Amino acid sequence: MSLSRASLCTGILALAATGGLLEALDACAQTPSPPPGKALVILYRADRQPVAARVPVIANADRLGDIGNGEFVNAVVNPGRTFLRVGDRILTTLAIQTSAGRTSYVLIEAVPGLAPVRVDMREMSEASARRVLAQSRPAAAGPAAVTRAPAAAPPAAAPRPPRPAAPPPPVPAATAPPPPRQAQAAAPSPTGEKEQEEASQWRVAMVAKTGAFKLASTSQMIGGLQTAYDKSSKPVVGFETELRHAEGFAIGVEFLYYKNNLTAQGATLTGDQAVLATMADGKYYFGGDSGAFHPYLGAGIGFTGAKFGGDLTGKSSGPAYQGMVGLDLRFESVGLYLEYKYLNSTTQDSANQKIKVGGSGFLGGVSFAF
Repeated sequence: MSLSRASLCTGILALAATGGLLEALDACAQTPSPPPGKALVILYRADRQPVAARVPVIANADRLGDIGNGEFVNAVVNPGRTFLRVGDRILTTLAIQTSAGRTSYVLIEAVPGLAPVRVDMREMSEASARRVLAQSRPAAAGPAAVTRAPAAAPPAAAPRPPRPAAPPPPVPAATAPPPPRQAQAAAPSPTGEKEQEEASQWRVAMVAKTGAFKLASTSQMIGGLQTAYDKSSKPVVGFETELRHAEGFAIGVEFLYYKNNLTAQGATLTGDQAVLATMADGKYYFGGDSGAFHPYLGAGIGFTGAKFGGDLTGKSSGPAYQGMVGLDLRFESVGLYLEYKYLNSTTQDSANQKIKVGGSGFLGGVSFAF
């Protein structure tokens, strides 16, 4: 038993004088000690505005059961980093640090007025959790949960069975039907359940964006002519699709299109340069998959293709790399997206002439998660 819980139970006599004996006894019973070398996590639900729906509770890869308002579930875990996930179609995640012989308390609170139901989670002190646990009841638990149970009575001596009668004659093998194969296939597969849990941590998201993008080089030699560019690109359009993990990591593909007008100096030639960048990106969203405020950092590598129109014609292409920093402000499955991007790319045309097409800018848009 941990020191704090021992102090609680030794204070029962003092609470009895104020009429709190039954509540103190119940609080002690609700918070068992973890086994030697293990840690205990107590997850309890207390909605400010009660929500009727029950939600699944998962600790690491083990499902603890479904929890409703006013219920709790206990889980014995290995010391170290413990990942908690609560929810059905919308998952809320929380990572806590556990220690051997210690008990951690996590409050689950359903957000009212949302369908499907979504919850918030946060780690609480023992004093705060104890007051709620005294009025809570155990939830319907899965195989990995540990809740209160009465001590088992010692087994009574069983009477000696009577001597069996002579066995009946054996039934021929041809008359005994084989066991149905469908019953064997219905057995649950622990491996399949874990694969489903891992798959539920990934979500697909799409981002549509536009904004202001400026070229880094506005004066270059093209076709033997000194050419001046309009620095600001117009239009600027971007589209991105990515696979997001509940812990904050994301990988995806991005397409960015921008166009700049240009003029050949000393001549009456005018034209434009249109660039399409195709990038493979990696990002990290701070805050994981819970909450609304998600700043991020990212980088990408890919390929750019430039096409010239007007009086100047031709094509060029080359490798590219980029860096991004931004914010995704999420409201359920929709978010507001803000990003600063730096793109570096030098292309080459059929005459081996090098043309710099990179730049930087601020982009904004909308994200959709599924």
